[in-house]
Amino acid sequence: MKILFYALVTIFVVGCGSTQVTQTTTVETTQSSKNTESNNTFTDAERIGEMMNYLASNDLKGREAGSEGIEMAAKYIENYFKSYGLKPYFETYRDTLSNFKKASYNIVGVIEGNNPDLKDEFILIGAHYDHIGTIEPENGDYIANGANDNASGTTSVLEMARYFGTQKTNERSLIFALFSAEEKGLLGSKHLAEKLKEQDLNLYTMLNFEMTGVPLKGKDYFMYITGYDMSNLAEVSNTYAEENLVGFLPTAKEYNLYQRSDNYPFHEEFGVPSHTFCTFDFTNFNHYHKVGDEPDLMDFDHMATLVNKTIPVIESIANAPNQEIKLNE
Repeated sequence: MKILFYALVTIFVVGCGSTQVTQTTTVETTQSSKNTESNNTFTDAERIGEMMNYLASNDLKGREAGSEGIEMAAKYIENYFKSYGLKPYFETYRDTLSNFKKASYNIVGVIEGNNPDLKDEFILIGAHYDHIGTIEPENGDYIANGANDNASGTTSVLEMARYFGTQKTNERSLIFALFSAEEKGLLGSKHLAEKLKEQDLNLYTMLNFEMTGVPLKGKDYFMYITGYDMSNLAEVSNTYAEENLVGFLPTAKEYNLYQRSDNYPFHEEFGVPSHTFCTFDFTNFNHYHKVGDEPDLMDFDHMATLVNKTIPVIESIANAPNQEIKLNE
């Protein structure tokens, strides 16, 4: 997430980790996930931890756009999509960026909707998988692993993709996109948004996930969305979750976080509800863009809970007979 954070007189610009991908047996279901007990525990901390420990490992050298490290992450994501039933949205999973000088790729997969009347409406679920690479050494460590920023959001989106890729419960079509070069100025999402707009994609909503690795503290909601008052997404989400899942973080509005992550290019191009889900609130994590952003600081139980709570919300949005999420006037 590209965040503008004012603290006292100091200004910080904030940009909000090898496991083998294994095959799973496809299980068809026709029940809504919020009524299916197994969906409450679709993923768990052990699985999340395995993914995070790879994506935020030293082997990937901080996943800077155009680097060898991010190429390893790109291959991991491609194999994940292939293993769990996502088809490439373009000719391949790779969407080559046209606005960045080094070879860089968004990884984009799709799950076609089941309903012939709704499958031409698309929901895009995304996160950026790049980070800032290597930086000035601190106590001999020079790799900014980017566990919270944003291996956490990447892992969350991959697990949601695994659910829908294996369960095939979505009536609308779902695009899963992992963006590169977010840390260079939202370049991956800008490229994809412009490309999909040129293709006249019928985009319903864009749901982005950023810095989901540690829980909020002292809040009566589980996570927040940027641009809270721009649409009714929080209300719709909480209705389907049957709890106060999504709340309003005043700081997010104060620092204009809505424009500082990969949701924003889709808002600009399509004018549809486009929001970022996040659990970083400036008080619960002190290692932004530092070598200390390591997977051992992440709360894998929290991350698994976030995925398990979000899946039935997305499924219900994807399967509602009408487009319920609306921009506020």
